[in-house]
Amino acid sequence: MRISISEIASAVHAAQPNGASGIVTGITWDSREATPGDLYIALPGERVDGHDFIEGAVKAGAVCVMAMRDVSADVPVIRVEDTSKALVDLATFWRGRLEGTVVGITGSSGKTTTKNLVRDVLAASGTVVATIANQNNELGVPRTLLEAETDTNAVVVEMGMRGSGQIAELCAYAKPDWGLITNVGESHIELLGSREAIAHAKDELFEALPDGRGIAFVNAADDYAAELVSHARLVERGVRCVFFEGGDSWQEQDKLGISANACPVVWASDVFLDAEGRPMFIIHADKFESIGQPQANGAMRCMLELRGLHNVINACAAAAVGLSAGMTLEQCCEALSASLPEAGRQQVHRSAEGVTVVDDSYNANPDSMKVSLATFSAMDVDGRRIAVLGDMLELGDFSQECHERVGFLAASSNLDELICVGELSRFLAVAAVRAGLATDKVTTCANADEALEVLRLVVQPGDAVLVKASHSIGLSKVAKGLVG
Repeated sequence: MRISISEIASAVHAAQPNGASGIVTGITWDSREATPGDLYIALPGERVDGHDFIEGAVKAGAVCVMAMRDVSADVPVIRVEDTSKALVDLATFWRGRLEGTVVGITGSSGKTTTKNLVRDVLAASGTVVATIANQNNELGVPRTLLEAETDTNAVVVEMGMRGSGQIAELCAYAKPDWGLITNVGESHIELLGSREAIAHAKDELFEALPDGRGIAFVNAADDYAAELVSHARLVERGVRCVFFEGGDSWQEQDKLGISANACPVVWASDVFLDAEGRPMFIIHADKFESIGQPQANGAMRCMLELRGLHNVINACAAAAVGLSAGMTLEQCCEALSASLPEAGRQQVHRSAEGVTVVDDSYNANPDSMKVSLATFSAMDVDGRRIAVLGDMLELGDFSQECHERVGFLAASSNLDELICVGELSRFLAVAAVRAGLATDKVTTCANADEALEVLRLVVQPGDAVLVKASHSIGLSKVAKGLVG
């Protein structure tokens, strides 16, 4: 981003400050991250107020401050009524200047990994800006847009949500040209009450795509695919559907009421995992001549550095985006093969003592627990398999049922030891024993510290340990403690 202070003031409907001719090259609301050329936005918070850190931001190089009250600073100050709203206003203004394609990504699980794969694929043929980590909310989405240059080829925006209407609000100013929904699962069922309601909330992304020129990337394997297509009226509105699937049953997309002969699709065959759980498969692209990419059709072998069968469908989704952007299948496969996992998302580490640690501690829901256990079960292990599974949050009245379901899965996942962390995970432990896992192989712990103490007593060289829970349970401490 490169924008004058004067333009910023106009974009947020504020008075022009003194020194408005200066140039801003970045934004931040964290004074610890401020760098020369930044606009520092003083956001109020529950525990701290950004206005208290203006001096530190300016010392770090911020060239302009946006504030909700009169403040004294050695740089121009843009005074607004609401800095959160002003951030959105600024992003809205900047979005109007972006020349590249904005790709919105959402889904119940896999959206951050898919976003990273899409980013890495598109970066092989042009300039790309993408959401950092999982900064996918009302602060992260504007920030992603504002980090792009006007001539950036693609802006990949991850969009999270906790309730109905939230993705629509993000789309109102992100204005995605293309949209990708990874799947419809049970995340946030606490607030929305049913998977159908979750599907409709996710579908706000498809509903926001521009008539006649938008592209919707649809997971043909998801049982809500037809609902997403019909509810968003994609066919009637002239939004092109591009399908992806991690298997070879894509032909069933006729059930969506759309002719398979008219729809581009990316799918996989001959899928298997290597000894470390990394998928190898043949990726196929069909019917891309319908969107002007005849060179993209065909098949090619692909191998991922990411772990798990579930990442095959994420890779197919990313390839579908790349092919739609005019890339060849070879370019897509090369980029997919080079893409690396993000911290806390099935990263494999080995301790000095010879223990393999699969760190999947960043987040968890029933769907991601299922695929993580399946991947862990398929890995070659010299010693024992030990799973450390913690609470899955935001499941509301479905919490007990979902934890019990994971417990039954754990019992059939070739585990030698199961350590359950947190109050809700006691349901998981009970279900695992009920499903056949020996009582003396199941331990319950109150928190991450206790789990780490237990692990240090039982883990041996050659063992493999899977660590997974919702982020706030803090099981990253367990993974780091084992690796050392």
